[in-house]
Amino acid sequence: MIPRMEPLPLPLEGITVVAVEQAVAAPFATRQLADLGARVVKVERIDGGDFARGYDTAAGGLASHFVWCNRGKESIALDLKDPRGLDVVRRLVADADVFVQNLAQGAAARLGLDAATLCAADPRLIAVDISGYGAFGPYAGKRAYDMLVQCEAGLVSVTGTAEQPVKAGIPAADIAAAMYAFSGVLAALVRRGKTGRGGPVEVSMLEALAEWMGHPLHHAMHGGTPPARTGLAHAVIAPYDAYPTADGGRVLLSVQNDREWRRLAEQVLLRPELAHDPAYATNAARVEHREHTDELVGKALAALVTDEAVARLEAAGIACARLRDVREVAEHPQLAARDRWREVGSPVGPLRALLPPITLPGGDSARMGPVPALGEHTGALLRAVGMTDDEIAALRRDGVAA
Repeated sequence: MIPRMEPLPLPLEGITVVAVEQAVAAPFATRQLADLGARVVKVERIDGGDFARGYDTAAGGLASHFVWCNRGKESIALDLKDPRGLDVVRRLVADADVFVQNLAQGAAARLGLDAATLCAADPRLIAVDISGYGAFGPYAGKRAYDMLVQCEAGLVSVTGTAEQPVKAGIPAADIAAAMYAFSGVLAALVRRGKTGRGGPVEVSMLEALAEWMGHPLHHAMHGGTPPARTGLAHAVIAPYDAYPTADGGRVLLSVQNDREWRRLAEQVLLRPELAHDPAYATNAARVEHREHTDELVGKALAALVTDEAVARLEAAGIACARLRDVREVAEHPQLAARDRWREVGSPVGPLRALLPPITLPGGDSARMGPVPALGEHTGALLRAVGMTDDEIAALRRDGVAA
Protein backbone atom coordinates (compact mmCIF):
# COMPACT_ATOMS: atom_id res chain seq x y z
CA MET A 1 0.00 0.00 0.00
CA ILE A 2 1.28 3.45 -0.91
CA PRO A 3 0.79 5.69 2.14
CA ARG A 4 -1.72 8.47 1.59
CA MET A 5 0.03 11.81 1.87
CA GLU A 6 -1.60 14.92 3.23
CA PRO A 7 -1.83 17.62 0.54
CA LEU A 8 0.92 20.20 0.65
CA PRO A 9 -0.14 23.68 1.76
CA LEU A 10 -0.10 26.52 -0.71
CA PRO A 11 3.51 27.76 -0.96
CA LEU A 12 2.81 31.32 0.21
CA GLU A 13 0.62 30.52 3.21
CA GLY A 14 1.78 32.69 6.12
CA ILE A 15 3.13 35.43 3.84
CA THR A 16 1.51 38.86 4.20
CA VAL A 17 1.59 41.38 1.37
CA VAL A 18 0.60 45.04 1.60
CA ALA A 19 0.01 46.77 -1.73
CA VAL A 20 -0.59 50.42 -2.54
CA GLU A 21 -1.62 49.65 -6.08
CA GLN A 22 -3.77 50.67 -9.00
CA ALA A 23 -4.67 49.70 -12.58
CA VAL A 24 -3.10 46.39 -13.74
CA ALA A 25 0.65 45.95 -13.25
CA ALA A 26 0.83 45.78 -9.44
CA PRO A 27 -2.68 44.34 -8.88
CA PHE A 28 -2.05 41.48 -11.32
CA ALA A 29 1.27 40.71 -9.61
CA THR A 30 -0.26 40.62 -6.14
CA ARG A 31 -3.21 38.55 -7.34
CA GLN A 32 -0.73 35.82 -8.30
CA LEU A 33 0.61 35.96 -4.74
CA ALA A 34 -2.92 35.75 -3.32
CA ASP A 35 -3.78 32.75 -5.49
CA LEU A 36 -0.70 30.97 -4.08
CA GLY A 37 -1.82 31.51 -0.50
CA ALA A 38 -0.49 34.92 0.53
CA ARG A 39 -2.65 37.33 2.48
CA VAL A 40 -2.85 40.49 0.36
CA VAL A 41 -4.00 43.78 1.87
CA LYS A 42 -4.93 46.26 -0.87
CA VAL A 43 -4.72 49.93 0.12
CA GLU A 44 -7.11 52.05 -1.96
CA ARG A 45 -8.09 55.68 -2.21
CA ILE A 46 -11.17 56.70 -0.25
CA ASP A 47 -12.63 58.55 -3.27
CA GLY A 48 -13.47 55.62 -5.53
CA GLY A 49 -10.56 53.34 -4.74
CA ASP A 50 -8.34 51.81 -7.39
CA PHE A 51 -9.33 53.70 -10.54
CA ALA A 52 -9.61 50.38 -12.40
CA ARG A 53 -12.88 49.93 -10.49
CA GLY A 54 -14.35 52.50 -12.85
CA TYR A 55 -13.11 51.21 -16.20
CA ASP A 56 -16.38 49.50 -17.10
CA THR A 57 -19.35 47.63 -15.62
CA ALA A 58 -19.14 44.49 -17.74
CA ALA A 59 -18.75 41.95 -14.91
CA GLY A 60 -22.25 42.10 -13.49
CA GLY A 61 -21.80 45.77 -12.70
CA LEU A 62 -18.15 45.52 -11.70
CA ALA A 63 -15.18 46.44 -13.88
CA SER A 64 -13.72 43.50 -15.78
CA HIS A 65 -10.12 44.67 -15.19
CA PHE A 66 -10.73 44.91 -11.45
CA VAL A 67 -12.38 41.49 -11.19
CA TRP A 68 -9.50 39.94 -13.15
CA CYS A 69 -6.72 41.44 -11.03
CA ASN A 70 -8.07 41.67 -7.48
CA ARG A 71 -9.68 38.48 -6.25
CA GLY A 72 -8.60 37.14 -2.89
CA LYS A 73 -7.56 40.50 -1.41
CA GLU A 74 -8.61 42.55 1.60
CA SER A 75 -9.49 46.18 0.79
CA ILE A 76 -8.79 49.09 3.10
CA ALA A 77 -9.61 52.61 1.96
CA LEU A 78 -7.34 55.37 3.31
CA ASP A 79 -6.31 58.93 2.56
CA LEU A 80 -2.52 58.71 2.45
CA LYS A 81 -2.19 62.49 2.25
CA ASP A 82 -3.38 62.60 5.85
CA PRO A 83 -0.63 61.60 8.32
CA ARG A 84 -3.10 59.36 10.14
CA GLY A 85 -3.83 57.39 6.98
CA LEU A 86 -0.14 57.07 6.20
CA ASP A 87 0.49 55.90 9.76
CA VAL A 88 -2.00 53.07 9.25
CA VAL A 89 -0.08 51.91 6.17
CA ARG A 90 3.18 52.00 8.12
CA ARG A 91 1.61 49.85 10.83
CA LEU A 92 0.38 47.38 8.24
CA VAL A 93 3.81 47.23 6.60
CA ALA A 94 5.48 46.63 9.97
CA ASP A 95 3.75 43.22 10.11
CA ALA A 96 4.17 42.40 6.41
CA ASP A 97 6.64 40.29 4.49
CA VAL A 98 6.17 42.07 1.16
CA PHE A 99 5.21 45.59 0.11
CA VAL A 100 4.26 46.43 -3.49
CA GLN A 101 3.52 49.83 -5.03
CA ASN A 102 3.00 51.26 -8.49
CA LEU A 103 2.16 54.87 -7.72
CA ALA A 104 3.14 57.65 -10.11
CA GLN A 105 6.88 58.20 -10.30
CA GLY A 106 8.13 59.94 -7.14
CA ALA A 107 4.87 59.64 -5.20
CA ALA A 108 5.96 56.67 -3.09
CA ALA A 109 9.26 58.35 -2.20
CA ARG A 110 7.43 61.49 -1.06
CA LEU A 111 5.35 59.29 1.25
CA GLY A 112 8.36 57.32 2.45
CA LEU A 113 6.91 54.18 0.85
CA ASP A 114 9.59 53.57 -1.77
CA ALA A 115 11.47 50.28 -1.62
CA ALA A 116 14.82 51.78 -0.65
CA THR A 117 13.40 53.66 2.34
CA LEU A 118 11.29 50.77 3.60
CA CYS A 119 14.03 48.15 3.24
CA ALA A 120 16.57 50.39 4.99
CA ALA A 121 14.20 50.52 7.96
CA ASP A 122 13.40 46.77 7.91
CA PRO A 123 16.04 44.51 6.30
CA ARG A 124 13.66 41.52 6.28
CA LEU A 125 11.04 43.31 4.20
CA ILE A 126 10.77 42.69 0.47
CA ALA A 127 9.60 45.93 -1.17
CA VAL A 128 8.68 46.20 -4.84
CA ASP A 129 8.67 49.37 -6.91
CA ILE A 130 6.86 49.00 -10.25
CA SER A 131 7.28 51.93 -12.60
CA GLY A 132 6.84 52.78 -16.24
CA TYR A 133 10.42 53.54 -17.16
CA GLY A 134 12.54 53.07 -14.03
CA ALA A 135 13.69 55.34 -11.22
CA PHE A 136 16.10 57.46 -13.27
CA GLY A 137 16.94 58.39 -16.84
CA PRO A 138 15.31 60.85 -19.25
CA TYR A 139 12.01 58.94 -19.27
CA ALA A 140 11.73 58.41 -15.51
CA GLY A 141 9.04 61.05 -15.06
CA LYS A 142 6.96 60.24 -18.15
CA ARG A 143 3.44 58.92 -17.83
CA ALA A 144 3.48 55.25 -18.70
CA TYR A 145 0.17 53.78 -19.78
CA ASP A 146 0.25 50.35 -21.33
CA MET A 147 -0.34 51.48 -24.92
CA LEU A 148 2.41 54.11 -24.65
CA VAL A 149 4.92 51.57 -23.38
CA GLN A 150 3.94 49.13 -26.13
CA CYS A 151 4.95 51.87 -28.57
CA GLU A 152 8.20 52.75 -26.79
CA ALA A 153 9.20 49.07 -26.51
CA GLY A 154 8.67 48.44 -30.22
CA LEU A 155 5.85 45.91 -29.82
CA VAL A 156 3.50 47.98 -31.94
CA SER A 157 6.11 48.16 -34.72
CA VAL A 158 5.99 44.39 -35.22
CA THR A 159 2.24 43.91 -34.67
CA GLY A 160 -0.38 44.50 -37.33
CA THR A 161 -0.34 44.57 -41.11
CA ALA A 162 2.12 46.07 -43.55
CA GLU A 163 -0.14 49.12 -43.80
CA GLN A 164 -1.13 49.54 -40.17
CA PRO A 165 0.73 48.96 -36.89
CA VAL A 166 -1.56 48.02 -33.99
CA LYS A 167 -1.19 47.60 -30.27
CA ALA A 168 -1.67 44.19 -28.69
CA GLY A 169 -5.27 43.52 -27.72
CA ILE A 170 -4.28 42.83 -24.11
CA PRO A 171 -2.24 45.10 -21.79
CA ALA A 172 1.04 43.40 -22.63
CA ALA A 173 3.32 45.93 -20.91
CA ASP A 174 1.29 45.78 -17.69
CA ILE A 175 1.23 41.98 -17.74
CA ALA A 176 4.96 41.73 -18.44
CA ALA A 177 5.78 44.02 -15.53
CA ALA A 178 3.34 42.15 -13.27
CA MET A 179 4.86 38.77 -13.97
CA TYR A 180 8.42 39.99 -13.40
CA ALA A 181 7.30 41.61 -10.14
CA PHE A 182 5.65 38.32 -9.14
CA SER A 183 8.74 36.26 -9.95
CA GLY A 184 10.95 38.90 -8.32
CA VAL A 185 9.02 38.53 -5.06
CA LEU A 186 9.35 34.73 -5.21
CA ALA A 187 13.11 35.01 -5.82
CA ALA A 188 13.50 37.50 -2.97
CA LEU A 189 11.56 35.20 -0.63
CA VAL A 190 13.94 32.36 -1.49
CA ARG A 191 16.93 34.62 -0.83
CA ARG A 192 15.43 35.79 2.46
CA GLY A 193 14.99 32.17 3.47
CA LYS A 194 18.73 31.68 2.99
CA THR A 195 20.07 34.99 4.31
CA GLY A 196 17.34 36.45 6.50
CA ARG A 197 17.33 39.61 4.38
CA GLY A 198 14.68 40.76 1.96
CA GLY A 199 15.51 43.87 -0.02
CA PRO A 200 14.20 46.03 -2.83
CA VAL A 201 12.81 44.69 -6.10
CA GLU A 202 12.58 47.08 -9.06
CA VAL A 203 10.57 46.40 -12.24
CA SER A 204 9.83 48.78 -15.09
CA MET A 205 7.20 48.22 -17.75
CA LEU A 206 9.58 49.28 -20.52
CA GLU A 207 12.34 46.89 -19.46
CA ALA A 208 9.90 44.03 -18.97
CA LEU A 209 8.33 44.44 -22.41
CA ALA A 210 11.69 45.10 -24.11
CA GLU A 211 12.80 41.69 -22.82
CA TRP A 212 9.70 40.17 -24.37
CA MET A 213 10.64 41.65 -27.75
CA GLY A 214 13.05 38.71 -27.92
CA HIS A 215 13.96 37.59 -31.41
CA PRO A 216 12.82 40.72 -33.32
CA LEU A 217 15.08 42.83 -31.12
CA HIS A 218 18.06 40.49 -31.40
CA HIS A 219 17.50 40.01 -35.10
CA ALA A 220 17.62 43.77 -35.68
CA MET A 221 20.53 44.42 -33.28
CA HIS A 222 22.79 41.76 -34.70
CA GLY A 223 22.74 42.62 -38.36
CA GLY A 224 19.31 41.67 -39.59
CA THR A 225 16.48 43.93 -40.62
CA PRO A 226 13.50 44.55 -38.34
CA PRO A 227 10.78 41.98 -39.15
CA ALA A 228 7.94 43.19 -41.33
CA ARG A 229 4.40 43.32 -39.99
CA THR A 230 2.52 40.48 -41.63
CA GLY A 231 -0.77 40.24 -39.74
CA LEU A 232 -1.42 36.57 -39.02
CA ALA A 233 1.06 35.49 -41.68
CA HIS A 234 4.71 34.67 -41.05
CA ALA A 235 7.45 36.76 -42.59
CA VAL A 236 9.62 33.81 -43.68
CA ILE A 237 7.31 30.76 -43.70
CA ALA A 238 4.52 29.86 -46.15
CA PRO A 239 1.81 28.80 -45.93
CA TYR A 240 1.34 30.29 -42.46
CA ASP A 241 -1.88 32.29 -42.10
CA ALA A 242 -5.58 32.14 -41.25
CA TYR A 243 -7.91 31.06 -44.05
CA PRO A 244 -11.72 31.41 -44.24
CA THR A 245 -13.86 28.27 -44.18
CA ALA A 246 -17.26 27.57 -45.71
CA ASP A 247 -19.26 28.24 -42.51
CA GLY A 248 -17.73 31.63 -41.76
CA GLY A 249 -14.92 30.44 -39.51
CA ARG A 250 -11.19 30.87 -39.97
CA VAL A 251 -8.48 28.25 -39.54
CA LEU A 252 -4.84 29.09 -39.05
CA LEU A 253 -2.30 26.57 -40.28
CA SER A 254 1.46 26.44 -40.25
CA VAL A 255 3.63 24.37 -42.58
CA GLN A 256 7.07 24.21 -40.99
CA ASN A 257 8.96 22.11 -43.52
CA ASP A 258 8.73 20.60 -46.99
CA ARG A 259 7.59 17.19 -45.72
CA GLU A 260 4.55 18.87 -44.21
CA TRP A 261 3.91 20.68 -47.48
CA ARG A 262 3.80 17.38 -49.32
CA ARG A 263 1.25 16.02 -46.83
CA LEU A 264 -0.80 19.19 -47.11
CA ALA A 265 -0.81 19.02 -50.92
CA GLU A 266 -1.74 15.34 -51.02
CA GLN A 267 -4.20 15.02 -48.10
CA VAL A 268 -5.76 18.46 -47.66
CA LEU A 269 -5.49 20.32 -50.95
CA LEU A 270 -6.01 17.04 -52.84
CA ARG A 271 -3.47 18.29 -55.36
CA PRO A 272 -0.60 15.73 -55.11
CA GLU A 273 1.16 17.25 -58.13
CA LEU A 274 1.91 20.37 -56.03
CA ALA A 275 4.07 18.31 -53.67
CA HIS A 276 6.97 18.37 -56.13
CA ASP A 277 6.11 21.39 -58.24
CA PRO A 278 9.26 23.60 -58.23
CA ALA A 279 7.10 26.67 -57.54
CA TYR A 280 5.97 25.24 -54.20
CA ALA A 281 8.19 22.29 -53.25
CA THR A 282 10.49 24.31 -50.96
CA ASN A 283 9.69 26.91 -48.33
CA ALA A 284 11.82 29.46 -50.17
CA ALA A 285 9.76 28.88 -53.31
CA ARG A 286 6.49 29.08 -51.42
CA VAL A 287 7.49 32.36 -49.80
CA GLU A 288 8.54 33.72 -53.20
CA HIS A 289 5.14 32.70 -54.57
CA ARG A 290 3.25 33.47 -51.36
CA GLU A 291 0.23 34.97 -53.12
CA HIS A 292 -0.32 31.86 -55.23
CA THR A 293 0.44 29.55 -52.29
CA ASP A 294 -2.17 31.28 -50.17
CA GLU A 295 -4.64 31.18 -53.02
CA LEU A 296 -4.25 27.40 -53.32
CA VAL A 297 -4.68 26.82 -49.60
CA GLY A 298 -7.50 29.34 -49.31
CA LYS A 299 -9.48 27.77 -52.15
CA ALA A 300 -9.24 24.29 -50.61
CA LEU A 301 -10.27 25.38 -47.11
CA ALA A 302 -13.06 27.62 -48.39
CA ALA A 303 -14.83 24.49 -49.61
CA LEU A 304 -14.81 22.92 -46.12
CA VAL A 305 -16.69 23.80 -42.95
CA THR A 306 -14.42 24.57 -40.00
CA ASP A 307 -14.76 21.19 -38.27
CA GLU A 308 -13.99 19.35 -41.50
CA ALA A 309 -11.01 21.59 -42.28
CA VAL A 310 -9.51 21.07 -38.81
CA ALA A 311 -10.11 17.30 -38.98
CA ARG A 312 -8.44 17.00 -42.37
CA LEU A 313 -5.44 19.11 -41.31
CA GLU A 314 -4.98 17.16 -38.09
CA ALA A 315 -5.23 13.84 -39.94
CA ALA A 316 -2.43 15.06 -42.21
CA GLY A 317 -0.30 16.08 -39.25
CA ILE A 318 -0.47 19.80 -40.05
CA ALA A 319 -0.36 22.22 -37.12
CA CYS A 320 -3.58 24.21 -37.05
CA ALA A 321 -5.90 26.22 -34.84
CA ARG A 322 -9.33 27.75 -34.97
CA LEU A 323 -9.36 31.52 -34.86
CA ARG A 324 -11.60 31.90 -31.81
CA ASP A 325 -13.15 35.04 -30.40
CA VAL A 326 -13.11 35.63 -26.66
CA ARG A 327 -16.62 34.24 -26.16
CA GLU A 328 -15.48 31.00 -27.79
CA VAL A 329 -12.42 30.89 -25.52
CA ALA A 330 -14.76 31.02 -22.54
CA GLU A 331 -16.30 27.77 -23.83
CA HIS A 332 -13.03 26.18 -25.00
CA PRO A 333 -13.32 22.38 -24.84
CA GLN A 334 -9.76 21.95 -23.57
CA LEU A 335 -10.30 24.31 -20.65
CA ALA A 336 -13.55 22.50 -19.86
CA ALA A 337 -11.95 19.05 -20.08
CA ARG A 338 -9.20 20.11 -17.69
CA ASP A 339 -11.74 21.61 -15.26
CA ARG A 340 -10.06 25.04 -15.31
CA TRP A 341 -13.11 27.12 -14.39
CA ARG A 342 -14.17 28.13 -10.89
CA GLU A 343 -16.52 30.66 -9.34
CA VAL A 344 -15.28 33.47 -7.09
CA GLY A 345 -17.37 35.61 -4.83
CA SER A 346 -17.88 39.33 -5.38
CA PRO A 347 -20.14 42.16 -4.22
CA VAL A 348 -22.48 41.26 -7.11
CA GLY A 349 -22.48 37.50 -6.54
CA PRO A 350 -20.48 34.59 -7.98
CA LEU A 351 -18.34 35.29 -11.05
CA ARG A 352 -16.68 32.76 -13.33
CA ALA A 353 -12.86 32.80 -13.32
CA LEU A 354 -9.99 30.70 -14.62
CA LEU A 355 -7.74 28.78 -12.30
CA PRO A 356 -4.25 30.32 -12.32
CA PRO A 357 -1.97 28.56 -14.82
CA ILE A 358 0.54 27.49 -12.14
CA THR A 359 -0.66 24.03 -11.14
CA LEU A 360 0.89 22.35 -8.08
CA PRO A 361 -0.24 18.70 -8.10
CA GLY A 362 -0.37 17.12 -4.67
CA GLY A 363 -1.06 20.43 -2.97
CA ASP A 364 -4.00 22.53 -1.94
CA SER A 365 -5.95 24.18 -4.74
CA ALA A 366 -5.30 27.80 -5.60
CA ARG A 367 -6.92 30.17 -3.16
CA MET A 368 -9.31 32.07 -5.39
CA GLY A 369 -10.88 34.36 -2.85
CA PRO A 370 -13.66 36.88 -3.46
CA VAL A 371 -13.29 40.23 -5.18
CA PRO A 372 -13.50 42.84 -2.39
CA ALA A 373 -15.78 45.82 -2.21
CA LEU A 374 -14.04 49.13 -1.66
CA GLY A 375 -13.06 49.37 2.01
CA GLU A 376 -14.73 46.07 2.82
CA HIS A 377 -12.03 45.20 5.37
CA THR A 378 -11.18 48.67 6.64
CA GLY A 379 -12.65 48.22 10.10
CA ALA A 380 -11.13 44.79 10.70
CA LEU A 381 -7.70 45.92 9.50
CA LEU A 382 -7.74 49.07 11.62
CA ARG A 383 -8.58 46.98 14.67
CA ALA A 384 -5.80 44.56 13.73
CA VAL A 385 -3.22 47.38 13.93
CA GLY A 386 -4.43 48.30 17.42
CA MET A 387 -7.01 51.03 16.86
CA THR A 388 -10.01 51.41 19.13
CA ASP A 389 -13.56 51.81 17.92
CA ASP A 390 -13.45 55.50 18.88
CA GLU A 391 -10.27 56.05 16.87
CA ILE A 392 -11.77 54.24 13.88
CA ALA A 393 -14.92 56.33 14.12
CA ALA A 394 -12.81 59.50 14.14
CA LEU A 395 -10.93 58.41 11.00
CA ARG A 396 -14.19 57.71 9.22
CA ARG A 397 -15.74 60.99 10.38
CA ASP A 398 -12.73 62.97 9.15
CA GLY A 399 -12.64 61.22 5.76
CA VAL A 400 -9.28 59.53 6.44
CA ALA A 401 -10.73 56.01 6.21
CA ALA A 402 -13.73 54.57 4.43
